[in-house]
Amino acid sequence: MVNSLDSSLLRDFFSILLLQVSMWGSDSFLVISPSKPIVAMLGTDTVLPCRVSPPLNLESMELRWFRSQFSEAVYVYRNGMEQAGEQLVDFKGRAEVAVRIYSLRISDNGMYKCFFKKDSDFEVATLELKVIGLGSGPHVFMVGPEDKGIRLTCRGKGWFPQPEVQWTDARGEKIPSLSEDETQDDDGLFQIEASLIVRDSSKTEVSCSMKNPFFGQGQVETISIPESFFPRTSPWKIAFAGTFLILGVFVVAVMFLAWKQQQEKRRVWEVQKEKKEESKAKGKTLRRHVFDIVSHMVFFLFFLDWRKEQFKVVSLMENVPQNCDASVCQGQEECEAVFSVLGRNCFNTGRHYWEVQVNMGTVAGPVNKWAVGVCSNTVRREGLFVEGPEKNIWVVAYEKGEVKFPTSPESLSLKQHPQRIGVFLDWEDGDVSFYNMADGSHICSFTGLTFYETLCPYFTSLSMISTPSREEEAERGMGQLQNV
Repeated sequence: MVNSLDSSLLRDFFSILLLQVSMWGSDSFLVISPSKPIVAMLGTDTVLPCRVSPPLNLESMELRWFRSQFSEAVYVYRNGMEQAGEQLVDFKGRAEVAVRIYSLRISDNGMYKCFFKKDSDFEVATLELKVIGLGSGPHVFMVGPEDKGIRLTCRGKGWFPQPEVQWTDARGEKIPSLSEDETQDDDGLFQIEASLIVRDSSKTEVSCSMKNPFFGQGQVETISIPESFFPRTSPWKIAFAGTFLILGVFVVAVMFLAWKQQQEKRRVWEVQKEKKEESKAKGKTLRRHVFDIVSHMVFFLFFLDWRKEQFKVVSLMENVPQNCDASVCQGQEECEAVFSVLGRNCFNTGRHYWEVQVNMGTVAGPVNKWAVGVCSNTVRREGLFVEGPEKNIWVVAYEKGEVKFPTSPESLSLKQHPQRIGVFLDWEDGDVSFYNMADGSHICSFTGLTFYETLCPYFTSLSMISTPSREEEAERGMGQLQNV
């Protein structure tokens, strides 16, 4: 009995051992690839990892990387060498065994398959490559008044995939877009434009952000809207509406009485002809009186100026000059002259507003440069110098045919060069904003500032002139500044 049991156990042991030996000698293998997508930036190099388990000698195998179809080869290795003739044209010279892809394009985005074959056995693994493109922008522009609010536009380009656009106010609360339009260029990159109408005058700061949905990285830009630019309900309009309603009721009542009188007169036409003529004369006189009242009221409301309630208007004709500095070359027939002007009335509190009419040239010669804004009354203005916030000078400038912002090396994207500039100074809130008063468009703003010194209206110009006397220089420099 014991010998029989020992024989059975011995047979089972040898059976298991033979099975293990047959498995160890098998050519079966597995192809392993990452389960999560490979994320890479547009224009960079990336590696698509794929390996065989257990490790095998690649020279005795066939390796093929391809897209959705087996024939769409990214890379082929067979018989110990690369088979370049089977590659897609887009990947020739851009792929290696690993497989490494150089200079990623939008067309490289998608699924890839890794194929290994040894004799008659083969295995396939699939992985995903996500190509990310972080474009430029967003850039926020103020279009102008629309539908009882201010229309804003946010633009960005060079993104892939399509970015997520989000508007927020100063407290971080989300604001839904009015519309979003997106297009793709020949390279597959997205260009997007989102619009928003801000009707709440308390939302003076609005931000637009664009974020890549997969990578999570994004960019944001903020624009400031002066509260005075929001449409307001004029108390004169309310009074006019109430008066017009009363007049309407009065006119309806008069018309009803006239109709009633007409009916009465028809019944007694033959016996009261003279009374009928008298009633008609009274009706004409009453209608003419009502028309005169309405006409005078509309004429009066038309000339009311209620738009600039928040800022105190400053007259530059009363301010110029506090001092006027002019630098002229001596002993030359022509040279560059710099004229710098400060307003006489300066400010250390409150909200102030003034307009400046800018000329592109004078009798003496063309203007090469001008700057309009505010500066500290302690700034030293001698000879040629560059305006900027670091010198306590906040201006918008014109030079070589372009309007520039001192803190940006690029010129401002404006529909037209401003001829009449509005300067809004809010001393307490630390805000200096510039607007084209011809069409109400926003030029630029300095926000989040802290003022410690007295600020004055500031204007400077540089032009080519014939050498005159110093008195004539100052007079011509003053000719560049006109109060509106």
